[in-house]
Amino acid sequence: MFLLEISYTSFFEATLTSVLSLVLLLAASHQLWSLRWHSTRDRGSTLPLPKGSMGWPFFGETLHWLVQGSSFHSSRREKYGNVFKTHLLGKPVIRVTGAENIRKILLGEHSLVSTQWPQSTQMILGSNTLSNSIGELHRQKRKVMSKVLSSAALECYFPRIQEAVRWEVRGWCRGVGPVSMFACAKALTFRIASRILLGLSLTDSQFHELARTFEQLVENLFSLPLDIPFSGLRKGIKARDTLHQYMEEAIKEKLTRRDPDACEDALDYLINSGKEGGKEINMQELKESAIELLFAAFLTTASASTSLVLLLLKHPSAILKMRQELASHGFSKQCQCLPDMENPNNNILQDNGHRCLTAGCQLPLLMGTEGHLKTQGEQTEQLTDKTDPQNSLSSKNPLKGKNRIQEAPCSHDKSTCTPVPGKLQSPVSEGTSQQNSNLEKIKSLHYLECVVKEVLRLLPPVSGGYRTALQTFELDGYQIPKGWSVMYSIRDTHETAAVYQNAEMFDPERFSSERDEGKLGKFNYIPFGGGVRSCIGKELAKVILKILAMELVTTAKWELATPSFPKMQTVPVVHPVDGLQLSFSFLSSSDRDRAARNGSLA
Repeated sequence: MFLLEISYTSFFEATLTSVLSLVLLLAASHQLWSLRWHSTRDRGSTLPLPKGSMGWPFFGETLHWLVQGSSFHSSRREKYGNVFKTHLLGKPVIRVTGAENIRKILLGEHSLVSTQWPQSTQMILGSNTLSNSIGELHRQKRKVMSKVLSSAALECYFPRIQEAVRWEVRGWCRGVGPVSMFACAKALTFRIASRILLGLSLTDSQFHELARTFEQLVENLFSLPLDIPFSGLRKGIKARDTLHQYMEEAIKEKLTRRDPDACEDALDYLINSGKEGGKEINMQELKESAIELLFAAFLTTASASTSLVLLLLKHPSAILKMRQELASHGFSKQCQCLPDMENPNNNILQDNGHRCLTAGCQLPLLMGTEGHLKTQGEQTEQLTDKTDPQNSLSSKNPLKGKNRIQEAPCSHDKSTCTPVPGKLQSPVSEGTSQQNSNLEKIKSLHYLECVVKEVLRLLPPVSGGYRTALQTFELDGYQIPKGWSVMYSIRDTHETAAVYQNAEMFDPERFSSERDEGKLGKFNYIPFGGGVRSCIGKELAKVILKILAMELVTTAKWELATPSFPKMQTVPVVHPVDGLQLSFSFLSSSDRDRAARNGSLA
């Protein structure tokens, strides 16, 4: 027994010694790791490094950041201030909040700082992209992309974007059971990016396979720079190689059958710009630019679209005001075509005793290219007559053959709601101007503009942007050493800006002409960044959000399919942790009549 007690005691002492040794080793390594980065401060500056923690060796605070989400930065900002240091994704980072601090960074591009995405992002996207280029190369690439996303190009994309949005929203309303809004938004934005911007001819199976591969690429853009089996970086590289292989085939096919001078979509612009001055086409550069364009139009816009639907659901008064504004500008829906009768969400409406319409089949009336009012169906029919039918929004072209009566927007009758099976009846608003273009008409919807701005202020898709210090400089009394990464915070700046009254509240009218809190300080509102690296696709994103909002409030109603609203995750973009489970249905006639009455009173 005595020997057994000695054995237990020896085992306990050995275990205790091992644990204490491990704790001391971890503490020493943590301290040495902190000293290692403290030693990199610029000795030529008397200013101290920002406060903060560098976390654990190699990993830094990456795991904390991934698990805690937005609370990671907010908790450290409260503890250390608007400028603090940390270590994320293998690099020392200084996180910056506040309009004046961010102004110095964004306007200091090419002098104080240079763009610097995480190493994993650079490796996956490639060196030929706009985001990873600097100096003169960046200016040249931005000039090309500016043509791709110019006002004239957006006018070209506009009717096809409308059709894509209408098609998706109608599908949500027809579905049985709840849908994941974030997944639906990603399907919508990928459809717009792949089929409309890049003009890819995709069957439904190809579309879904390409979307899954692209999502795998996006999910691993921000990962530890470890190129080992089963790592996030390895998965991202594998997805990139698959996408590049498909894009190379698509580009070669496009080169063999296209008009050399045609510019029907963004990929045409990229190809033509690559041949300027008699240059040989750089296939690798084209592939990387095409994937970057998909990335730019896909995830952030899907995030903002989901946030739009979420915030409108939380604030139904905003939906009512939008319906009133749309009605006052001649965008209200009157009579619409009949969807699938087997769908339990159908709302079969009556007009003068005729069974003539249901919601969800048609976007509001907009201006045609000749300056006359047209229905969306007429615009789409004209468009598809001029383009390759393989580039339709579905592998079963909704505007061809037998499917047209069932699926497409229908014919237009100015006078009455004559019951024509499967056809659209839609009275013309006599007081509507016949000179504005589609984009100009949408710009006249001021409250809609305020709603989109407030969504992007309250839930900006990305939390910030990365830069590298080209020289040591000062922010808030601290030195920012040369070579360190700087991450400016969009979300924290929006939340803490003193110019916003009740900044935590959803209040679109803060951007109205009477208040316009956003203009009280230029860098207090930066959902698209700023300076020479401001988001080049911001106008496209806003157009998509506006079209989606218009279609939703005039077509659909939606409710939460879970007991409570989900928490929000911030990596790689802002999105609900459960995808936001919603049940959609078509608006009833009473819903539309009520909105029309309220609009008249307004």
